[in-house]
Amino acid sequence: MKKILCLLAAAAFSFTLFSCNEKSGAGSAKKIVGVAMPTQSSERWINDGANMKKQLEEKGYSIENLIAQKVNCLVVAAIDSTALVNVLAQAKQQGIPVIAYDRLLMDTDAVSYYATFDNKGVGTAIAKYIEEKKGLKTAKSEGRSYTIEFFMGSPDDNNALFLYNGVMEVLKQYLDNGVLKCKTGRTSFEKTCILRWSQETAQQWAENYLSGFYGNENLDIACTAFDGFAYGVKAALEGAGYTAANWPLISGQDAELMATKNIISGTQTMSIYKDTRLLASKCVTMVEAVLEGSKPEINDTTQYNNGKLVVPSYLCTPVAVDKDNYQSVIVDGGYYTKEQLGL
Repeated sequence: MKKILCLLAAAAFSFTLFSCNEKSGAGSAKKIVGVAMPTQSSERWINDGANMKKQLEEKGYSIENLIAQKVNCLVVAAIDSTALVNVLAQAKQQGIPVIAYDRLLMDTDAVSYYATFDNKGVGTAIAKYIEEKKGLKTAKSEGRSYTIEFFMGSPDDNNALFLYNGVMEVLKQYLDNGVLKCKTGRTSFEKTCILRWSQETAQQWAENYLSGFYGNENLDIACTAFDGFAYGVKAALEGAGYTAANWPLISGQDAELMATKNIISGTQTMSIYKDTRLLASKCVTMVEAVLEGSKPEINDTTQYNNGKLVVPSYLCTPVAVDKDNYQSVIVDGGYYTKEQLGL
């Protein structure tokens, strides 16, 4: 077992690893859960790991060194899971149930369950926000049109394609009828996906788009799939001399602290709030069910085919936040304090 866990660490590169030991009553077997998060440099993943650790501890678990332990269940979040296929196969051989967290583990039959947000719903929420705020339903009859450019997620991340499909399910009709004009012509997933969710690449693209296609016309909408992309677009717009008078609608995802501050200041229009405390809670209930030998709560059994099987999933609902509702959703909900936001 130690060999499997060491391989997991090596294959996952920057995964943070910890385990949770169940405080058992007299005569009951000790249960250990291994949890792997993909990075310690992203605010999103730091928060996710902290939330799950906190909730597991509140349920009577303690954190110990994973490498030296024999685990009863693995929770794995992997932005690119291709490097884990062989390792997960070994885990399956050892009878270790695996729960995919937020990112679907692809091309493996070792995954038992999947806990995530409704990723297509994230894209739909972004697009419907754009549709409403720009009045796209009546724009054609009123002779209005808007320029738009797309900055979509990493091609090696299964969530990114779901999000893109959600965006296009709403916006394609407006691209087709001319209400939305993409001057670069880059509207397919292949032409809009940004490898490894790179903020730097998003900024470079935005700079190139603004100088090459928007010299005589303003960009009205930057449909981005991630707050980091929104930061890159913001920097490019500032470099191109945009001001509050012609600042475009900029979308995002994750409602990071900086993004929320930018929403308040007006340099980012909206983001998708995904309460990672809720996702962690749903994952913890999955872990408990697995350890108890029962079936966890599932609300999707059709969408998430990983190439080997359709993985039973629980989808949490994302929420669009902007200047009008961040207070009630994020602050009143206890996600960020006024002090954190500088209010």
